[in-house]
Amino acid sequence: MNFLAHIYLSGENDLIKIGNFMADGIRGKQFEHFPEDVQKGILLHRFIDTYTDSHDVFRKSTKRLHDRYHHYAGVIVDIVYDHFLAKNWTNYSDEKLESFINRFYNSLHDNYDILTEKTQGLMPYMIERNWLLSYRTTEGIHQILTQMDRRSKNISKMQYAVEELNEFYDDFEEEFTLFFEEIRKQAGEKLLSL
Repeated sequence: MNFLAHIYLSGENDLIKIGNFMADGIRGKQFEHFPEDVQKGILLHRFIDTYTDSHDVFRKSTKRLHDRYHHYAGVIVDIVYDHFLAKNWTNYSDEKLESFINRFYNSLHDNYDILTEKTQGLMPYMIERNWLLSYRTTEGIHQILTQMDRRSKNISKMQYAVEELNEFYDDFEEEFTLFFEEIRKQAGEKLLSL
């Protein structure tokens, strides 16, 4: 799961969403330095990642990409799954996607002082290019994958993964739909237990 799914699975609490969003850059027990709800978001993020990486359906999706992209296959599927969440947003929320995203961007501004330096640095680019909304189209996914490939000094070749997305589009969408029903339930239960 990538940014959009992590934010969505956080429920309605802005600080939990922020913790879940920025959790990748927070190691070990560093999370204990954040406000309690941000800590919950970080712990929820870790749970979602662990659950996702070991799930049979997610692994089926990554297997399709493994020969060409190796250990980047999981990163690609995270982004591909965010595409299907954005594309099928009305199946999962009564709120318009644009409104959901704008509320999240506003919460980043409102809570700027508690964001990690990495998140503070990422935020302007993310908002200016509206990454979260760009997930809705395959063109947007291609742009995101190209940016990520550049960050890997073009080693990952992720920019080409839109070819597999287009070739196996229906398969990926079916796998996402199956997986997302389960992760919604599991993340909801985890959130209640935090």
